[in-house]
Formats: sequence, structure tokens, C-alpha cells
Amino acid sequence: MPEQLAPATVRTTVRIPLAFPDGYRVPAEVTTFHGLTDGAEHLALRLGTPRGDAPLVRLHSECLTGDVFGSARCDCGPQLREAVERIAAEGGYLLYLRQEGRGIGLYNKLDAYALQDEGLDTYAANAALGLPEDGRDYAAAAQMLGALGTPRIRLLSNNPDKAAQLAAHGVEVAERVPTGVHASPANLRYLRAKVEHTDHTIALTGLAG
Repeated sequence: MPEQLAPATVRTTVRIPLAFPDGYRVPAEVTTFHGLTDGAEHLALRLGTPRGDAPLVRLHSECLTGDVFGSARCDCGPQLREAVERIAAEGGYLLYLRQEGRGIGLYNKLDAYALQDEGLDTYAANAALGLPEDGRDYAAAAQMLGALGTPRIRLLSNNPDKAAQLAAHGVEVAERVPTGVHASPANLRYLRAKVEHTDHTIALTGLAG
């Protein structure tokens, strides 16, 4: 049986024109919420006009270094840019979740980077700090989808845990749609760790590193 969550409600909705460094622009309808289970200030961005009973949805965890500063150590910035354009083309939602560093916070993430520079992978570095390898909980995301009247989705993600957690909270994932592969010499070891450690569906075959 799906875990029952207290319902969240819409707090406010405002339109924001998005602009990316490569010149891509798109309007977004940004929604905030009351009653999210973790108390964090998560956002839902409606892009385009959602159609059908299973709109395209991405759960994107905040990454200041990648999303804002363009860090090449991860693929978060390119995934965010890709997701916004793909969702806008089809109509759906991007849930921007305040879960920096897979839930460990910005300072801890940077501490983990220092350990990665010494040879640990991204998951082992978190564990060496006494932190969860992945501390993200998607209960609030399920509440957000409920408040938006979207109980059935197509999930834009390479991460099977996102789909499993949403299903456990009563969201029907009709399809899991993979993102593109945003590999570079700086992030290839990070991507390989996601594939080998948590079964992310990222096609790295044939890439050097």
C-alpha cells in the first residue's frame, strides 16, 4: 500500500521568464506550497501546456555549483537545461528540490569533493564523512504533484530510486524517460559511479575514462 502523506496546498503561483546562458528562453509558471513534509522551499515550474493524463515531469535536486556556476564536476547544469527545454516542448513540470549534494548540504558536498580529489568516488566520499550516500527523500515531491492535480506522470530521470519512492507515495510513474548523456573528462568518474553504484541508466559504453 502507498504511504499516506498529509496533503500539501498551493501557496502562490507567479510567472517568471527563464533565460539560459546559451540564449534559450521560456516562460515558467512557478508554484510554491504550504504543508510540505520536510519544510523546505521546493518549487514546481510548469513549462508549456501539460497534456494528457501523464505529463512529463523531472525531479531536479538543487546543485548550486552545477546549476548556477556551471561546474563540470557533475552533469546537473546540463541536465537542468535539457529538462527545461524537453518539458516545455511537451508540457509538464520541473520540480526544483532543495536537496543540495544528494541531501547532505553545500558545505558537506564541497568537503566530499575534497575526498574525491584523494581518490574516493562520490558515494564513498559521503560515507567517509559519516553522511548518507544519498539522503534524498521524495515525499515532498509526491505532495507537490498531488497539490498540482498530477497523480500520474512520465518521469524524466535516469535514477530508479526516484520512480520507486514516488510509487511508494502513491504517484503512478507511467514511464521513466532517460535524460541525455552529458559526459565530460571532468565528470566521467562521477557518472560511472552513478551507473555502477545506484543503477542509473546512463549509456557510457565506449566513452574513455
